[in-house]
Amino acid sequence: MTRPPLCLTVAGSDSGGGAGIQADLKTMQALGVHGMSVITAVTAQNSLGVRGAWELPAEAVTAQYRAVVDDIGVHAVKTGMLASAGLVETVAELIAATDAPAVVDPVGVSKHGDALLAASALDAVRTRLLPAATVATPNLDEVTQLTGLVVETEDDLRRAADAILAYGPRWALVKGGHLAAGDEAVDLLTDGTEELWLRAPRHDNRHTHGTGCTLASAVAAGLARGLDVPAAVTAAKEYVTGAIAAGFALGGGIGPVDHAWRWRG
Repeated sequence: MTRPPLCLTVAGSDSGGGAGIQADLKTMQALGVHGMSVITAVTAQNSLGVRGAWELPAEAVTAQYRAVVDDIGVHAVKTGMLASAGLVETVAELIAATDAPAVVDPVGVSKHGDALLAASALDAVRTRLLPAATVATPNLDEVTQLTGLVVETEDDLRRAADAILAYGPRWALVKGGHLAAGDEAVDLLTDGTEELWLRAPRHDNRHTHGTGCTLASAVAAGLARGLDVPAAVTAAKEYVTGAIAAGFALGGGIGPVDHAWRWRG
């Protein structure tokens, strides 16, 4: 039988199943690639927020990564929650030495506002992780965390992308879903020369837990399938827009996007 493309996520576990490793693997399955995982942290979380988080030691993260890549191989890597400066540096070194495109989602806070990255790790993200990225996918809060820029308009997205590119990723995908105005969710993908604006209807649905993880994993899945960056991002935007529209209530708070939306009649 033909083996599917191979995609590896390096991220934290979400016990509620809406974000993190769980969302990444669901996305990869939905998009036809074989998902593999390196768990960086275990979180206790649900629809109401994060109750606790426990970082894994760097040697455990390295051992998982090497076990997968050295034996099975990989066609694309995606990173999410890395928790600390030590883990950021460890993972940056691993992906820089791997001959596969890397999608870096510089996760800083959860959907509920809970910190998932130590403030002391921001410099390592700027100087070690982003330079190893094929595509960096910050949301507006993460742009502010990393660059100090506050994004309030579409014009600001360009300045934000330039500031992210200055840290060294080949492409920046700045996600404008948190912009206050407009009926569209607008994202900007650029490598500093080519520019692609991605627009989709803004759905009136509060159940959006896992959106960032899902988008970054969808981009990685496209790259694993051999798409170039603009094509992978365009396909990922379409997939996550459908997942947001189909997001469902779960527990007493914010429910997840629906990773299986294409399979439901």
